[in-house]
Amino acid sequence: MTIKDVAKLAGVSPSTVSRTCRNHPSISEQTKAKVRKAMAELGYEPNIQATTIENKISKTVGVVFPASLKDAYENSFYLEAIRGVGQFCNQKGYTVTAITGGTEAEIMASIQNANVDGFIFLYSNVDDNIINYMYEENLLFVLIGKATKMINDTIYVDNDNIQAGKEACQYLINLGHRKIGYVGTDSIKVFSNDRKSGYIIALNENNIPFDNKYCIEVPYIPDDEDIKIKELLSMEERPTALIVCDDMLAVALQRTVFSLGLKIPEDISIIGFNNSIFSRLTFPKLTSIDINSYQLGIEAASQMINHIEQPDLFATKIIVPYYLIERESCAKVSE
Repeated sequence: MTIKDVAKLAGVSPSTVSRTCRNHPSISEQTKAKVRKAMAELGYEPNIQATTIENKISKTVGVVFPASLKDAYENSFYLEAIRGVGQFCNQKGYTVTAITGGTEAEIMASIQNANVDGFIFLYSNVDDNIINYMYEENLLFVLIGKATKMINDTIYVDNDNIQAGKEACQYLINLGHRKIGYVGTDSIKVFSNDRKSGYIIALNENNIPFDNKYCIEVPYIPDDEDIKIKELLSMEERPTALIVCDDMLAVALQRTVFSLGLKIPEDISIIGFNNSIFSRLTFPKLTSIDINSYQLGIEAASQMINHIEQPDLFATKIIVPYYLIERESCAKVSE
């Protein structure tokens, strides 16, 4: 009998069987019981010597990037978050390994072969195949971002992105803007959806009609001549202010604004998120909501290590505060 035979009978992956043999904390007791039952039925005996050697390996946390060929590695949010993860893990004697890939299949293969105690996901997507796999295999993981399923059983660290989107919109409303738009990214991104929801709530609370024509979705790094952005800015009744879900996207949008002969903030005000280095290097400098990316990483690592060392803890939810950084990209609406 081989480990693959046990995995097939138990309905799990070979890596889950391997972790069960090592009594790995990332595997739930329910799954361990299922695997051990299959081992007993098949008469499978694990390699005790190899298991003992593996148990001497230093504890390691896997940090999972979203599947991407390029964009994810250019976004300063991920760099700041992993810096926080790394610092906390170093203090606790844990090592960190990055799990990356251009496709979901590549990342899935890396997760299945990883010899780590648990995984930190730097993102949260709606109905993500990899995260669904983590649930199915009962693997230990922490999300940076809000869970969208099995919420009571998922450990996650996040901002209150609905409230942050609402506050960004209210800031523009207080400056006199009524034609306010929202530029988000792919709708599978939970943070973008939540910030848009907050924006809509603020409009409703101020009796400002929601106009879907003012809302678009574009890639993190849009093409130089992104049609959706150009059409939005070329409308006869174009918005006087825009909330943009990410600073990188806001910088790209600024480029299109200038190419159309418009001025910031005289013709259009822009507010972004993350308070990344990009927001401080643009001209004019970008008003942005700082989501404390570094602290999100620290809190995710803290929760991960707590659950590795105390497997019976309930799934925790940590909300990290954000704050608004006012700069020159927003101004009172022109009369």
